[in-house]
Amino acid sequence: MRRRGGRETLSRQALLNWIATLTHTEAAMGAVLGDVLGFAAAVAVSPLPIIAIILILATPRGRLNGPLFTVGWILGLSALGAVMLAIASPAGASAHNQPATWVGALKLALGLLLVLFGARQWHRRPKDPSQAQLPKWMGAIDHLTPIKVFGLGLALAALNAKNAPLTIAAAASIGSAGLPVGEQIASLAIFVLVATLGLLAPLGVFLLGGDRAATMLGNWKDWAAQHNVAVMAVLFFVLGLKLLGDGIGILTS
Repeated sequence: MRRRGGRETLSRQALLNWIATLTHTEAAMGAVLGDVLGFAAAVAVSPLPIIAIILILATPRGRLNGPLFTVGWILGLSALGAVMLAIASPAGASAHNQPATWVGALKLALGLLLVLFGARQWHRRPKDPSQAQLPKWMGAIDHLTPIKVFGLGLALAALNAKNAPLTIAAAASIGSAGLPVGEQIASLAIFVLVATLGLLAPLGVFLLGGDRAATMLGNWKDWAAQHNVAVMAVLFFVLGLKLLGDGIGILTS
């Protein structure tokens, strides 16, 4: 009887431990997603990639190059996020279920970078939005081969000085939450999906919108071109302040 009672006690304790672990993981996952979705939304509404895919869709190879650009973008975000997670895991991004000190320092540095970016963008915004100019490289989109279009999507996602800090910050939040590997991958996948919505929307309109697609996409492009600098300035400033707060909170806890 004692042996059976001991086994029942151990089984009950194991069940309670499993429930506690599951509850902690769910809570951590929820907190991570709350953090990550803000960064993903900021990447998704970044005007320059949206303008780029609209210009690509307007070329004779739009039906091929548009999806290629989107695939390159997805792979770029995934690769940068995966590299950050690979660095974070062995480096101890989470210590005793709390973000490690170096994660706080990283968020502080990224926050300062984004605030400076935001201030610089706001200072450089055109007084008259109709006078806004697109980057010169966009004028060569008509002549890009499919491979170069794919590479452009990859570069705008992983190497762009505006989007890369947001992806790195999102991956740092995921890596510092102490989640199992499967949940980390799922969180990164959700980030990438939400961050790609800004490209999937014009791509969907182009493929399914029929005769009205060209007019609708043209209006989107014009609005994004006129408000690109102001939109990014506000996003950088707000998210930069958030990262500064997160970093200070981690370093002082």
